[in-house]
Amino acid sequence: MGRGVMMTVSEREARRVLEAARPPDWSGPSFAKELFLGRLRLDLLHPRPEPDRATERSAARFLDRLRAFCATEIDGGLVEREARVPDEVINGLRRIGAFGMRIPEEYGGLGLRHVHYHRALALVGSASPAVGALLSAHQSIGVPRPLELFGTDEQRRAFLPRCAGGAISAFLLTEPDVGSDAARLATTAVRDGDDYVLDGVKLWTTNGVIAELLLVMASVPDHGITAFVVEAGSPGITVEHRSAFMGLRGIENGVTRLHRVRVPAAHRIGAEGEGLRIALATLTTGRLALPALGVGAGKWCLKIAREWSRARVQWGKPIAEHEAVGAKVSFIAATTFALEAVVDLTGELADEGSADLRIEAALAKLYGGEMACRMADELVQLRGGRGFETAASLAARGERGVPAEQMLRDLRINRIVEGGSEILRLLIAREAVDAHLRVAGGLVDPDASLTRKRRAATAAGSFYARWLPSLTTGRGHLPLSYGDFHISRHPNLAAHLRYVERGARKLARVTFYGMSRWQGRMDAKQRFLGRVVDIGAELFAMTAACVHAERLRSNGDHGREAYQLADAFCRQARVRVDDLFPLLWHNTDATDHTVAAAVLAADHTWLEEGIVDPSTEGPWIADASPGPAVKVDVHRTVP
Repeated sequence: MGRGVMMTVSEREARRVLEAARPPDWSGPSFAKELFLGRLRLDLLHPRPEPDRATERSAARFLDRLRAFCATEIDGGLVEREARVPDEVINGLRRIGAFGMRIPEEYGGLGLRHVHYHRALALVGSASPAVGALLSAHQSIGVPRPLELFGTDEQRRAFLPRCAGGAISAFLLTEPDVGSDAARLATTAVRDGDDYVLDGVKLWTTNGVIAELLLVMASVPDHGITAFVVEAGSPGITVEHRSAFMGLRGIENGVTRLHRVRVPAAHRIGAEGEGLRIALATLTTGRLALPALGVGAGKWCLKIAREWSRARVQWGKPIAEHEAVGAKVSFIAATTFALEAVVDLTGELADEGSADLRIEAALAKLYGGEMACRMADELVQLRGGRGFETAASLAARGERGVPAEQMLRDLRINRIVEGGSEILRLLIAREAVDAHLRVAGGLVDPDASLTRKRRAATAAGSFYARWLPSLTTGRGHLPLSYGDFHISRHPNLAAHLRYVERGARKLARVTFYGMSRWQGRMDAKQRFLGRVVDIGAELFAMTAACVHAERLRSNGDHGREAYQLADAFCRQARVRVDDLFPLLWHNTDATDHTVAAAVLAADHTWLEEGIVDPSTEGPWIADASPGPAVKVDVHRTVP
C-alpha cells in the first residue's frame, strides 16, 4: 500500500482510529483529571506512603554500582566525538544488569520500581545523554514493556530474559510519511498460514541500527494496527541508513526496511487491531523516561551554574551576585526541584498501580521536555561565549571542557520525540475534557442523531447543574486551608496550594466557556487548548513541588531548603499562569491564522527575496514504497 493511498485518509477517520485506541474508561483515580475539572484532590497525592526499606536498600546498591560505572567507564566526550557508544560500554551495562532494570526478577531482570529506574536514567543521562537514550528506548518503549503488559506467558519467557541480558530492542512505529497520524500507517502485515508477512519502511528507529529485537507496528488488512516482536536478523530486514542529528550523536537511529519478512503468528502481541492501544498504554509510563533524563540534565545545569557563577567575576563581584544572572540560577534550581518532584511523584503513582496516569505522564513529559530545554538554554546564556563554545575547544585551549552547548542540542529532541509538544497538548486536552464529552459529546458531534442530541442535552443539564456551582468557591478562599504546608519558620506553601485550588476552578470555568462558545469547533482551537494544558501543567508541577518539599521536611531531609525551592518555583510558576490566563481570550490567534493562510497561498513570497537556499535537491518526504532493499545493510551487532 503506497503513500498515495494512505494520504487519502480523512481527518475524521484519523481521529476515529486514535479515539478507538484510547482506554474505554478511566481505570482509577487521576489527580490531573480532577484538576482540569476544577477539583484539587490533594488526598490523592498527600501524604505519601512510606517506601519499603528492603526495596530501597536493594535499589540503592544497584544505583551505587551504576554511579561507579558511569564515573569510570562512560566517556561522554568520546561518545560525542565518535558519534557512537563504545561496545565496551554496552557490554559493561549488560554485566551490571542495566538493560533489565525494569524487567521483573523472574525473567532475569532487576525489577526496579519506576522511581528508581528514573533515578538511574537521570544518572546515566548526566554521563552521556546518548547512553541514557539507549537504555530508555530499550526499556521504556521497546520490547520489554509491551510484553510485560500484554504478552503471553510464552512470549515473556521467550523474550524477556534475552532483553534483561542485553539483547537490545527498538520500537518501530514512525514512517517517512507517518508521525502522530497513525491512521495512515503504510507498513502491512498479511496473514499467511502460521506467519504474517510484513512489508514497509520505518523511520527514526532508535536503537534499530544495533537492535536484536524489534517491536513493529503494522496494519493488518481489515483489522488495523497490530504489534509484533520481530527478530532483527530475519531475512528481508535491512537497515538502510543510520541517521545523524544535531544532538544525541551517539544514538543508533536509522531507517529500517521490511520486505516480505515472515514473522510467526505466535510473535504477535495482543489481538489484531490492538497495536495502537498497546503503543499508547506503553507510552503512558514510558514517557516518564524523558523527564527523568531532564531531571539529570537540570541537576548538571545547576552544578555548572553554581560553580561558574561563583568563579566568574565581572564588575568587582561574582556574576551570581548580579541580579540578572542570579535570576537564571534561581530558575534552574527551582525548576530542577519541581521537575524532580513531578517525576518522583508520578513514578511512585505508577508503582502503586491504582491511579490512571495517562494525563499525569503526558504532563510530565510535556513539562519536562519544555523546561529542561529552557534550563539548558539559560545555562548557555549564563556561560556567555563559553556556553556557545564546544567542550573540546574549551579543553584544547586550557579551560574546563563544559559541554553546555551539547546539553542544549541533546535536550532539544525531548520536545519532539514520543509526541511533540503541540500534539501532546492536544492529546492531554482530549483527556482533560473527557468528562464533558461523555455527557455533552452528542451536542457537539455533527454526526449525532436528533435522538442522541436530546439525550445528551438531558445528561448535560443534570451534570452541569451539579458541577458549575462547585466552581464558584472552595478551599482556596479559606485563609487557613492546607495548614499542613504552613510550617513555622518556613516559607508558606499553603498559600501556593490555595492558589492552585483557585486556579483549578478558574481553569475548569474557562474550559467550559470555551466549549460553550465553540462547541463542535473546539478541537480546531488548538492554541486555546494548548494554553489550557500549559496552565494545568504549571498547577500540577506546583502541587508536586509542595508535596515533595513537605515529604522531605517530614523525613528530616533538607526540609528548610526544600521549602525554599518549592516556594521559589511556585512564585515563578504563578507569574507564568497569571500571564497565560489572559492569553486565553486576548491573543493574536485570529491574526496569526490569517497570516499563515496568506503565506501558504504564496502572498508573501516577496519577503523571501534576497537569500540563497543551501538545502539540497530532493523530495520533502522520502519514498517509502514497499519492495526489496536497494541499499547496503548498515545494521551492526554489538558482540
